[in-house]
Amino acid sequence: MSRRSRRTPSSEPHDTWVPRPRRRETPLGLLGHGVKFLGYSTLAGVLLAGIALPAAGALGLGMKSGVEEFDSIPADLKTPALTQASWIFDAKGQQIAKVYERDRRVITGEEMGTLIRQAQVDIEDARFYEHGAVDLKGVLRAITKNAESGTAVQGASTLTQQYVKNVNVEKAGDDPVAVLEAQRKTLGRKVQELKYSIKLEEELTKDQILTNYLNITYYGQQAYGIQAAAQRYFSKDSKDLTVAEAATLAGLVQNPSQFDPKAHPEASRKRRDVVIDKMVENKHLTPEQAKEAKTGPVVLHYQAPQNGCITADAGMGFFCDYVRHVIKQDPVFGKTAAERKKLWDQGGLFIHTTLDPVKQAAALKAVTTKVKVTDEVSAAMTMVEPGTGKILAMTQTRPYGIDPAKNQTVVNYNVDAAMGGGNGFQPGSNFKPIVAAAGLEAGLTSTQSYASPNKMDWPTMSTCEGTWKNLEKGKKGGTIPNESAGEVGPYELKEAMALSVNTYFVQMEQEIGLCAVKQMANKLGVASKASGKPLEELPALGLGTQEVSPLVMANVYATFANRGTYCTPVAISSITTMDGKDVPVAPAKCDRVMSESTADTINTVLLGVTEKGGTARDLGLNDDRQIAGKTGTSDEKKSAWFSGYTANLAASVWLGGPARGVPMKNIRIGGKWFDEVFGATGPGPIWQMAMNDAVRGMPEEEFETVYIPNPPPKRDPSASPGSGSPWTTWPGGQPTDIAPNWPGGRTQSPFRQPTRKPAQPTTQQEQPTQQDQVQQGQQGQPEEQHGDG
Repeated sequence: MSRRSRRTPSSEPHDTWVPRPRRRETPLGLLGHGVKFLGYSTLAGVLLAGIALPAAGALGLGMKSGVEEFDSIPADLKTPALTQASWIFDAKGQQIAKVYERDRRVITGEEMGTLIRQAQVDIEDARFYEHGAVDLKGVLRAITKNAESGTAVQGASTLTQQYVKNVNVEKAGDDPVAVLEAQRKTLGRKVQELKYSIKLEEELTKDQILTNYLNITYYGQQAYGIQAAAQRYFSKDSKDLTVAEAATLAGLVQNPSQFDPKAHPEASRKRRDVVIDKMVENKHLTPEQAKEAKTGPVVLHYQAPQNGCITADAGMGFFCDYVRHVIKQDPVFGKTAAERKKLWDQGGLFIHTTLDPVKQAAALKAVTTKVKVTDEVSAAMTMVEPGTGKILAMTQTRPYGIDPAKNQTVVNYNVDAAMGGGNGFQPGSNFKPIVAAAGLEAGLTSTQSYASPNKMDWPTMSTCEGTWKNLEKGKKGGTIPNESAGEVGPYELKEAMALSVNTYFVQMEQEIGLCAVKQMANKLGVASKASGKPLEELPALGLGTQEVSPLVMANVYATFANRGTYCTPVAISSITTMDGKDVPVAPAKCDRVMSESTADTINTVLLGVTEKGGTARDLGLNDDRQIAGKTGTSDEKKSAWFSGYTANLAASVWLGGPARGVPMKNIRIGGKWFDEVFGATGPGPIWQMAMNDAVRGMPEEEFETVYIPNPPPKRDPSASPGSGSPWTTWPGGQPTDIAPNWPGGRTQSPFRQPTRKPAQPTTQQEQPTQQDQVQQGQQGQPEEQHGDG
């Protein structure tokens, strides 16, 4: 039975052997196989000595040694799954980026089309469908040619043998030593390829071998496989190639660099014409078709290689890189780091993410409008959907890239170090709502009052394992001040939050203990510092001295919006393979971390921050929907924050110097001059601009609020006795007005009125802090600087 008659067409691009049904062998048949086996062994010696290694031809290869070496080689060729490209998409199905170790897309034989299959066979191995693993006529022809020239000018490798060689190169991966070894012309390698080819021809049909060959072969310009090559050079699928285009690609295989149609168009044209002549010779084209195909030069529709997150548009590069870190670190994608890396490197994935292109565009516009890429400082913003944990936007001022001259960076300021970020930034008073939540969960009420002096020594506090003591009492490093001389208590919670009173929250920490604050932070997703180091139980923890990332803080505030149920942040909604199989992904894990009553109280209090008298009073949205949030500014104004939210969208913005901090005083940012930067004046307007665009078209949902009565007014000490109706004041010394409404129609304190424009903050709007050196316990360890908002 001839090879041609035994062929069974198949459309599948097999990467593993597909056994053909075997007939029952007789003793005489088995003997015939043995003779054939011995013949191939002898032939291997001829091939190696006379063709592959002409200089060694005089040495020959004896039958006995050839058979022994042949017998020592395993029969089965272990073929790895072919490395392919993966595609990352946003929530609307639009491509974010294409990522790959090798740009390849495995397709079926039918998807390849007929022309390229014919052209490749005609130029590489015209008798492919007629011979076995070895082409005896080709061997004799190559021996004659090489003998005449004295060098290896012509080889006799069949297309099957070339496929085996490519498999070995693929297995070598990116190891340059292994690749060279797989390509090295040695006796052992040639014998090995021959035996694998014999086995391969027994296990697969000719069509299957050809399909595999066309999927694995390198065509230059980073294109592996015929589909990637057709897209690279002609911007079309391989089945749509014309005769001239198919011939051009088929001719590349012999030497992708020499016949590169982009780099060497004339050499490519000549090689194309050689392939077309071969197709005429093998009756796959008529002379008339050939003449038409040879007309003119090679016409390309070239698409340059686009690999990796650096190619992502709309500032999505950092989110793309975050997705890569998720796949390489989440155990759902493999039990070990090696398994997860293999999944990513092997590729062939369609990765659908949670990123909303509308909200991403809104965030990008804000961070690049309010802060210029050439500014000394940068901004970063993350948006999260309450109740799902979906990351809807993630961007920053500085673009994704590796060119520092263009102010590019690959450090994602939105995330922790383990996920591609840096060591984070001090959140300042952005952290105070966590302290308040811990206090309410510990049994404190919404009207909890503390003396809140203008300045106080850090008090002794309990920790999870002991007690923290202030060994610097009375000294500068052992005290904590409020912002201005007028900030003197007593204060209750909603006033203290709106005005961001430091000593109030220090006294709350003292009452509930540092362990309660740390545990609440952990429940809200602040599992550690952004660097990965554990949170330290120090009094300044509640004032935001320990570095975090915008993603973490956005999710904290999303938990408040979700009425106390925390959901882990998620970036990936689904993954499918090229053949349509689903890859399991981890959904958001949602757990209640505080009561609804506590969350509702926090939401009510944080609504007050954005109302008249609060530090974020000027950040309302155009459609007047309810917003809640908290400002934050760290020591020396090295970082400023605003984390705010509606009932259905939370976002956190950081502004500051990316490396080692930049004191944001007497500084120009985004073309605007700042005497000092505060959370409400720097990151606040970025948040406001982005959210105005992001919430457009979203339903206007309201928070569940609680009734919090106003604190009792206190008498103005400057009022003269017996004056009848002396001014009454709220804590802080400012006279009251007719009280407007708290959210939900309750009476609200107007607090202090602004005495300056928001762009030029003074000490009345927010509360910067000083460096405090406070020792911990009996060890004398210095306390970190405290943040402020």
